[in-house]
Amino acid sequence: MSKTTASDPAPSAAEDQDLGAAGSQLSTAPKEDLPNLPALGVIGWARWFWRQLTSMRVALLLLLLLSLGAIPGSLIPQSGQDETKVADFRKNHETLGDIYDKLGLFHVYGSVWFSAIYILLFVSLIGCIVPRTWQFVGQLRGRPPGAPKRLTRLPAHTTWRTTAEPEQVHEAALALLKKRRFRAHLAGDAVAAEKGYVRELGNLVFHIALIVMLVAFAWGQLYKSEGNKLVVEGQGFSNTLTQYDDFKSGNLFSSDDLVPFSFNLKDFVGTYERTGPNKGTPRVYKADLTYSAGPYGKDENTTVEVNHPLEIGDSKVYLVSHGYAPVITVRDAQGKVVYDDAVPLLPLDANVTSSGVVKVLDGYRNAQGKKEQLGFNAFLVPTYGGHASGTMLSQFPALDSPLLALSAYHGDLGADSGIPQSVYQMDKTNMKEFKDSKGKLFKRLLRPGDSMTLPNGAGSVTFGKTVKEWAGFQVVQEPGGGWALAGAIAAIGGLAASLFIQRRRVWVRAVRGADGVTVVEMAGLGRSESAKVPEELGDLAGILYDQAPGAPDPDDPADSPVPAEGAEK
Repeated sequence: MSKTTASDPAPSAAEDQDLGAAGSQLSTAPKEDLPNLPALGVIGWARWFWRQLTSMRVALLLLLLLSLGAIPGSLIPQSGQDETKVADFRKNHETLGDIYDKLGLFHVYGSVWFSAIYILLFVSLIGCIVPRTWQFVGQLRGRPPGAPKRLTRLPAHTTWRTTAEPEQVHEAALALLKKRRFRAHLAGDAVAAEKGYVRELGNLVFHIALIVMLVAFAWGQLYKSEGNKLVVEGQGFSNTLTQYDDFKSGNLFSSDDLVPFSFNLKDFVGTYERTGPNKGTPRVYKADLTYSAGPYGKDENTTVEVNHPLEIGDSKVYLVSHGYAPVITVRDAQGKVVYDDAVPLLPLDANVTSSGVVKVLDGYRNAQGKKEQLGFNAFLVPTYGGHASGTMLSQFPALDSPLLALSAYHGDLGADSGIPQSVYQMDKTNMKEFKDSKGKLFKRLLRPGDSMTLPNGAGSVTFGKTVKEWAGFQVVQEPGGGWALAGAIAAIGGLAASLFIQRRRVWVRAVRGADGVTVVEMAGLGRSESAKVPEELGDLAGILYDQAPGAPDPDDPADSPVPAEGAEK
């Protein structure tokens, strides 16, 4: 930049006008004192907004906001995942619930503000990538720039004299640099070479991979589905909406997108550590299935284990839980079997102490011949520790010494009211508990094969000799998973390339001196300070020197290349 000194001529009138205009742009005077400043206008503001949006600073800021915006989705119950928790939260926190509802915190990923951040980040990344891609393509189509006039001014350089012809030096330099994977060409009296384009390519791949992950995430959220199903040994499942115990899906998912398949649970195998500090820890946890893909698929056998799902098309079937289902047989006052089935009970602890209910809705008649409904609270202990343990909690998760506790009720379960009920809970509003002849509540402890007779000839209940096992499966269909994984791998690879690969240039000039001896100059330049450039330049100079050896210098008898600061000999 030039500056005015005492010996400089006075500025002209035109220069005065230009300086005045420049000074007015830097002035802090109020706007009314500067009436001639041009307004940006709509197009100008649009350009300014676009430049700000597509800057890397704003892209990083939006990425940070997206990460922060996702935090409430993991801390606050979401309406698309668990409506019961959302309802409980609103009931327990009325004021806070109304605020969360207005802010869209119960459905974060579908809220307007989260979608706005998502879309702005998407547009920002595209706006960053497109011009940089064209610029990179232009660099690939072009050639490395020619050598500076004075190579000895560069941070890493070396020079020597040789008896070889300049053309020979140029040819040897071109061959050497191309062998080292430099893009090289002869430009005037010097060879220009450049290397490290993968750095910029990695940068572009990283940003493109981010877009791929954003698209995959959006696609997966819109078209995903996730359902859970409890299946008892000997029973099956068909992939239809009515078969699921609970089901949730994305906004654009429809029942037609479900992959057609079915499976039967033949056997569940669970073994546990018997001794040591890990006693009770599962050693084997697997479900043997027979499945068929499609409406007319052939039956095939497979085994599903934890973290080893069954994959059918875009669906994955995971094994997520396990429990016991005792076989219960109920007879009415006339001895007729009105219920005979395996009842899945839900585990309460790591030793699979389980609880649940048995509901007899139809077919039961009491001693007076009247229709009633029966309900039983069931409490199963797979390994009963005996009276010495002082507790009805299981001592081990396997069925070593099963014991079933039952309490019986009769009346109306409310199943015909039209209100959905849980199969694991019993509405006792219109139910009465059976009492024995002494007026005490009727409860019994049963071993496999035992039966209990209900009071007043109301019937009997038998705990079957067989205790079946059940497995809980989660069926997941998320189409964007593969793309998201590929994007993540590409992003890591691109980031590594942009961090560890350096863009650098090398020039080799060979000119004939006044004494007829060729003078060779080599210099290297990197885009960032690094010891790799002088080291690489010293290595290249040593190899080239062997092909174009030095000639005696009248001022310096040394005939080897003299490295500059940082360059190796």
